[in-house]
Amino acid sequence: MGVSHPGAAAYAFMGALIGAVITYFNPVGPAFLALETRWTSEALAAIAEDFVPPAPAPELWLESLPEVLRTGVDIETVRVRAGDTLQDALTRTGIDASTASDIANALYSVFNPKKLRAGQELELAYNAIVVDGETPLLKMDLEVTPGYLVSVARNGDGTFAAREIITPTHREFVRAEGTIDSSLFEAAQNQGVPQDVMAALVKLFSYDVDFQRDIQKGDTFSVLYERTVTEDGRTVNNHDIAYAAMNVGGQPLKLYAFEHPDGGVEYYNEKGEGIRKALMRTPVNGARLTSSFGQRKHPILGYSLMHRGVDFGATTGTPVMAAGDGVIEKAGPNGAYGNYIRVRHNGDFSTAYAHLSRFGAGVAGGKRVRQGQIIGYVGATGRVTGPHLHFEILRNNAQVNPITVKLQGAQKLDGKTLAQFKTTLAQTDRKYAATNSIQQYAAARKDGDKVASAE
Repeated sequence: MGVSHPGAAAYAFMGALIGAVITYFNPVGPAFLALETRWTSEALAAIAEDFVPPAPAPELWLESLPEVLRTGVDIETVRVRAGDTLQDALTRTGIDASTASDIANALYSVFNPKKLRAGQELELAYNAIVVDGETPLLKMDLEVTPGYLVSVARNGDGTFAAREIITPTHREFVRAEGTIDSSLFEAAQNQGVPQDVMAALVKLFSYDVDFQRDIQKGDTFSVLYERTVTEDGRTVNNHDIAYAAMNVGGQPLKLYAFEHPDGGVEYYNEKGEGIRKALMRTPVNGARLTSSFGQRKHPILGYSLMHRGVDFGATTGTPVMAAGDGVIEKAGPNGAYGNYIRVRHNGDFSTAYAHLSRFGAGVAGGKRVRQGQIIGYVGATGRVTGPHLHFEILRNNAQVNPITVKLQGAQKLDGKTLAQFKTTLAQTDRKYAATNSIQQYAAARKDGDKVASAE
């Protein structure tokens, strides 16, 4: 008697199983008579009875099985629509209401389904093999934010259980720089700068730069900030700006973050002069100056009047910030001013904000506010032709030109603190020079290269 080949048993089993599948789906076989029930539990049991795997042997047979038998899972992606509940999104795919409810109830243990947002995607995994006329849902995955996924899977007894999956992340510095062609926002967007970082940069320079009148074609910007990213490069969140610079009309402006011994972080120029002035000249971001201080023909009344403030055109709902630290003297309707806020900053200066659509949270007479705090939103209340912010600076209760008034200077570092700042400045300059740009990070990750970051 000859000696059998070591893999003979495995190949024999593989051939028998594939032959059974072919026979089963042959037009003269039972599957042709009842295609819709060809994968009933009884049929699967029959195949399992007839073909039991032999004793351990090389698992070559598994690699040769048809793809559908190897994977056994179908994937469907569902995009959440505006107004959808989790049950709405699931039942729209054909999942029954009871199963959808069970999934939602299981999910509550790790994530509130009511926080589901339009545009998010649900990844549904089904058993690809029909069992008792159905393809059971095996699992649902939802990426809540980059790096944070929640998953609901079916247990062996048919119930569902949820779990959180946290993707490994790390922090890295990234830089961006660009030349302005039409606007700073467009130039920053072209370089991939996130909106929240761009808003922070504008706020830093708003003490010294009038973004509607000072910015010219050819001006430049640069920024260095830290972010948290997943291993595949998706941003989880952005952190504070470490360095920002602009060249406006040939005038260079550089700002550095500096942490004080008490943990507070402030921004200073190269000389150690703080950026925080007594008052901001532009208390609303992204607005355009539509009317200056001085004599003008009133757009509604039709005759000349003294315009005792400046108007910034912006869409209704644009946030309005307190121009400086102070106490709210008045917050409420005020005749032609519409919804109006007046803030007293010190013995000399006050600021006023008019035509607001609504007030910020907690804004009321007698409340203290901090510079940059949102106190209201642009609107069109009072005597107006359209939405805008009317902004006034008052010195000794008399309105003065917000654009030209001389304001108190900012804090200046000296002594030991100035020396510490100079050390931080040098470290930041080196870090900026050694850090990849947003585009360099993206290109490296696309090519699968390891990305180095300056720490």
